[in-house]
Amino acid sequence: MSKTYLFAGASSAIAEACAKNLQKKGHHLIGLSTKDSTTIYDEFHTVDSYQTGNFPSIEKAIDGLVYFPGTINLKPFNRITDADFLNDFQINNLGAVAFIQAYLKNIKMSQSASVVLMSSVAGSVGLPFHASIAMAKGGIESFTRALAAELAPSIRVNCVAPSLTNTPLGEKLLNTPEKMELMKKRNPLQKVGSPEEVGNVISFLLCEESAWISGQILAVDGGMGSLKI
Repeated sequence: MSKTYLFAGASSAIAEACAKNLQKKGHHLIGLSTKDSTTIYDEFHTVDSYQTGNFPSIEKAIDGLVYFPGTINLKPFNRITDADFLNDFQINNLGAVAFIQAYLKNIKMSQSASVVLMSSVAGSVGLPFHASIAMAKGGIESFTRALAAELAPSIRVNCVAPSLTNTPLGEKLLNTPEKMELMKKRNPLQKVGSPEEVGNVISFLLCEESAWISGQILAVDGGMGSLKI
């Protein structure tokens, strides 16, 4: 049966990889983005920001929501400003809240809805220079569990926590062969993840194959969060 999925941050590399995967299975994809339209989605809406009041009205049932927007703002702790913390929190946390609230009535119309949020390995592993993003992503993981409890049993809520992935968001950390090799060596599986690998897990959490999974943080990180080699 074809389902309808709505992505915020739809122009991101992981969102597009996930959308392609779901479309191959016959599902209908709606994209929201602050960036230009892409040709991947069945429907696409440009928004000014991911804040309350900026989301287009959709009347039909939605079977799954995914909030992709995120930040990588790495600085020594003594150089992180209040504005840095607030910006990371606004984009990663409050944006997700506003997005889900805007379409809560739509996912309640579905017979088996799923919400997927995005964390990071930094949400569970202490990494230097990650204080601001770690605080934001730690909040996302706690929010995932709280919302999953509140919306059960009709709506599932889960979170995907990747390590560094080869996307435009991580480009500054991977933009030379030397940086790429260094990042590979830091990972237990000796690789940097691809958008498709993360997108496959998100697709799984949206579909019926994961119907008995809720309130979970799924690490897609090559073992970085749990292995020491």
